[in-house]
Amino acid sequence: MPGPDVHVLSAGSALPGTAVDNAALARRFGLDTLWEQWVEVFIGTKARHLALDLESGKITGTLAELAERAGRQALTAAGLGPGDIDAVVLGTATPDQLMPATVNIVADRLGINDVRTYQLQSGCSGAVQALDLARQVLLAGSARRVLVLGGDVIARFYDVTADLRSVAPAQLVNYVLFGDAAGAAVLSTEPAPGSAVVRALFTRLVGLGQAPGATLEWFGPVDRDSTRPAATEDYAAIEQRVPAMTGEVLQELLADTGWTPGQVDLLLPPQLSGRMTRLIVDSLELPRAREVSVVDEAGNCGNAIVFLQLEQALTSLDEGERALGISIESSKWIKSGFALQGGAG
Repeated sequence: MPGPDVHVLSAGSALPGTAVDNAALARRFGLDTLWEQWVEVFIGTKARHLALDLESGKITGTLAELAERAGRQALTAAGLGPGDIDAVVLGTATPDQLMPATVNIVADRLGINDVRTYQLQSGCSGAVQALDLARQVLLAGSARRVLVLGGDVIARFYDVTADLRSVAPAQLVNYVLFGDAAGAAVLSTEPAPGSAVVRALFTRLVGLGQAPGATLEWFGPVDRDSTRPAATEDYAAIEQRVPAMTGEVLQELLADTGWTPGQVDLLLPPQLSGRMTRLIVDSLELPRAREVSVVDEAGNCGNAIVFLQLEQALTSLDEGERALGISIESSKWIKSGFALQGGAG
């Protein structure tokens, strides 16, 4: 017999500080208007939020602080308190520390105790992996409500004192792609007004024999003075592979749900950059789908992206309407996606 439906009851998000636009980055790093034009044409992202003061280079926020804010929003939107949560899952590529796990710090801040907690180390698709784990816990009957978190503070991996005028475009792209944020959602086997039913959800590693498209280093006392860059991004490989992988995920989701392209009402596409997102959306040919994108104003904020999109989607997904979400991770090439259908309002 099939298990119970899993419902997304609510979502919340947290962005640090005010938006940092391309002009602000240009002023900080002594770059000219041609650089701004390069960003607009080749990247297409207009702004991002950073948990960092550009002038001093000091970190102004942690992942735990952002995830706590997002979690509170999601709990409040669902009409729940800390005692109503049976498990907490966090997906992130940038935990605040190796130990204690950031998920446990967030749970403590929210007043959640005596529950299962899980922390998944992954890039962007970690958000969908976290949703998948929560779904499996719910289907197993081990919980009734799970708080799912995702987020990253990426700015601390970049040297804001660097002279970007001499940096190659392959490295320069990292300074404009990413932003910092956290998001959250509450999943349950019990529906609620405004919730959405999960009709399909999967994640799959497809990187056998493939070089990583992105890396984040961990520098300990032995190698902290290493000349290796803290972060690298093979943007050319990502531009080549992500659109095709997105199309593959779309076809698998349509097959899993039995939906046709003309029946999709909402699309939550991958959010690497504004330009790539627009190219991908055009290539998918979903004639009636309304796009839910946040990358232009929030940047690529890793594991938070899906939750920022979900927060917007839940407010506009009417009863019976269908939504597809797609997330692609380039670190070791992971395809992931999910399908939602609006429940009774």
